[in-house]
Amino acid sequence: MKVDIQGLERDPMLRGRVGRLVGAALETIKAAPIRARVTFFDDDGPKGGLALRCAVDLRVPYRPAIHIEHVAATPRLAFDGVMAALERQLERYRERARENRRHPKKYFVAKRLLMDGSDAGKAPGRRVRRRKLAS
Repeated sequence: MKVDIQGLERDPMLRGRVGRLVGAALETIKAAPIRARVTFFDDDGPKGGLALRCAVDLRVPYRPAIHIEHVAATPRLAFDGVMAALERQLERYRERARENRRHPKKYFVAKRLLMDGSDAGKAPGRRVRRRKLAS
């Protein structure tokens, strides 16, 4: 997937780092993102100060869009703040997907609960036939 980077025309090293880290973070999502855009801009122009903003817009199919912003004194610090927040957000997506997968079917759970101690060592799902004893 291609990452669209805007606002870093003069810094090829940071552009490479941004593309590499965002691409690596997005590989962990099962559904491939449709679009990823990283934008850098200066809020107050050439005056200086704490006003360099980094914003990430991420579109993932079947999920709401992810938008994260961070403001810092340098573009690299702003990007590091955005990456920390993006990794936390993606971890929440992975955790939610893992929890949705782990719900066993109700009949399987009921059978496990009703099994007595003698059948606990045997494989689930196999029937054990017992002979009736003549009396």
